[in-house]
Amino acid sequence: MHEEGLAGHQDSEIWQVAQSESRFLLTQDLDFSDLRKFMPGTHAGILLVRLRSPNRRHLTERIAELFQEKGVEEWSRCFVIVTERKLRVLRP
Repeated sequence: MHEEGLAGHQDSEIWQVAQSESRFLLTQDLDFSDLRKFMPGTHAGILLVRLRSPNRRHLTERIAELFQEKGVEEWSRCFVIVTERKLRVLRP
């Protein structure tokens, strides 16, 4: 959302933009982790990244690894949680 000019904006604003444009949201923000609020199938998709060392390099490497090795095109409308070692896809 940095390129969108939304860096530092309220979560509700970021969520509204993602939803209005049917975008898949990649985030480290635990405010987006509540499955009751962000139930699979009710949005375009969320990828919640939880790394022990969440610096930019580790984040970029882990996301690139996912996109190379996993069927991310199947994650539409899903809630996806990823750590260094695990991947959990919650489908609608």
